[in-house]
Amino acid sequence: MSELTFEQMLEESLKTIHTGEVIEGTIIDVKPDEAILNIGYKSDGILTRNEYTNEPNVDLTTLLNPGDKMEVKVLKVNDGEGQVLLTYKRLAADRGNKRIEEAFNNREVLSAKVSQVLDGGLSVVVDEVRIFIPASLVSDVYEKDLNKYAGQDIEFVISEYNPKRRRYIGDRKQLIVAKKAEMQKELFARISAGDVVEGTVKNVTDFGAFIDLGGVDGLLHISEMSWGRVENPKKVFKVGETLKVLIKDIDGSKVALSLKFDDSNPWKNASTKYAVGNEVTGKVARMTDFGAFVELEPGIDALLHVSQIAKEHIEKPSDVLSVGQEVTAKVVDFNEEGKKISLSIKALLVPEAKEAPAAAKEDDSDVVSVDIDAVIAKQEAEDAQ
Repeated sequence: MSELTFEQMLEESLKTIHTGEVIEGTIIDVKPDEAILNIGYKSDGILTRNEYTNEPNVDLTTLLNPGDKMEVKVLKVNDGEGQVLLTYKRLAADRGNKRIEEAFNNREVLSAKVSQVLDGGLSVVVDEVRIFIPASLVSDVYEKDLNKYAGQDIEFVISEYNPKRRRYIGDRKQLIVAKKAEMQKELFARISAGDVVEGTVKNVTDFGAFIDLGGVDGLLHISEMSWGRVENPKKVFKVGETLKVLIKDIDGSKVALSLKFDDSNPWKNASTKYAVGNEVTGKVARMTDFGAFVELEPGIDALLHVSQIAKEHIEKPSDVLSVGQEVTAKVVDFNEEGKKISLSIKALLVPEAKEAPAAAKEDDSDVVSVDIDAVIAKQEAEDAQ
């Protein structure tokens, strides 16, 4: 029996490998675009950048180090130049497929960083398996711009698993919906009408603002934004702003909010400040053909009827008044229940007294006073007809 040569003995001491086999190797050299591994075979194994990861332009020297051990899959035993081609990403993908399958079957919540923002949704990678999250499943509300998710870690579940077509669909929306439902349940269990809570302005419209109370959006209607008038909510509130609001009413899942706190109600002391006969000053807030509304203070407007603006006849208030003009008038009617106040400038205008008889000239103060009051009363009676 002939003796084996050294080369034959060395070759027999080396293991045999097959395409598709998973083996362990030791990194002996790393370049930016490939790594060389000792796999215990007559030839070293070559692991290219494209077979390590799907991420483009990765520098392997920043990820792999000589001496590191790693499992790889044999892609080709002989590439034509006697080299063994290896793949890591396909091995990871095989294992990733198994991982994704288990997550799909168990409804497991996965977390991954958004690697790409596409026209129709987001792309994430879990264990070298690319998962697509359609725009309609990214959130429970319409997202106009998905770019804000770029590079973010997001949570999702696998809603569709089809390895034959390499179709893996993620769903973030159902997690958000479920979380909000839980938050709503907790919130409604601890709030009631009359409570003061903190919220964040989520959206502002022409008719009001939606305030996020923590899983529930409450409506702050324009009429509840202030005791005074608010013409444009968008000039008053900004998205993201934090507010303390009063829960005015809860109807099912609808929450009505208000900023009209009782301690700041201007009508609290109005009966004293604006009692009939008091002289008051305010600014013309708006005008109609029948009169002008004078703001005495934020939340309290009084009507100055066109007939009470001057002694002479006036067609319409804008003929003599302008918005923003300060006027002084007398309170001639106060209706606390209806929150209505009527003013008169004319009531402050003292009419010319008629010349008194000679016999009364020595002491005519009472006569003149009575005469003045009578004239004013007569004028008010005529205007009221």
